[in-house]
Amino acid sequence: MDSQVAMNTVLVVISGCSGVGKDAILVRMKELGLSYFYAVTATSRPKRPGEIDGVDYHFINKPAFEKMMENGEFLEWANVYGNLYGVPKRTVREAMAEGKDAIVKVDIQGAATIKNIMPEAITIFIAPPSLEELQRRLVKRKTESGTDLELRLETAQKEMESIPLFDYVVVSHNNAIDQAIADIEAIIVAGKRRQ
Repeated sequence: MDSQVAMNTVLVVISGCSGVGKDAILVRMKELGLSYFYAVTATSRPKRPGEIDGVDYHFINKPAFEKMMENGEFLEWANVYGNLYGVPKRTVREAMAEGKDAIVKVDIQGAATIKNIMPEAITIFIAPPSLEELQRRLVKRKTESGTDLELRLETAQKEMESIPLFDYVVVSHNNAIDQAIADIEAIIVAGKRRQ
């Protein structure tokens, strides 16, 4: 990003298929009090029931989001399923300058963009145990149905082909979220030792 980033801090990029459990992992990491900076992504999509602005996402209308894009205010941004998503640069830069490791959650496109501009970033793909399990999770989530669900599953199959582009893969098994977190923490420790 720039010289303001403190030495021995890492940017960790979490990505994976829709419905694989990325949000659940990050929520649990926060509940456990793990002291990372968790970047909040901005989005132009409407809030889902129960989501909180500034916690789950920064909900920004499309014209304001596009203005931020023009001003170069995002570390990366992408159009996903017709909605804009982006990671604000400023908050990540400030956290790392304060000596905090930063974790960002992005889609596959976003992970590739960040890795291109910050090759030292640690990229982790959160994978389902199987595509059948991913389908079960998406159905249970009840945020998509019919054609949208089919599109998500087709996209997931394509996204799984991106696994070789990531530094690490963590499998998100049922009822084993703490194991996934332990794997992520071990990867971060190893990444810091490589610096």
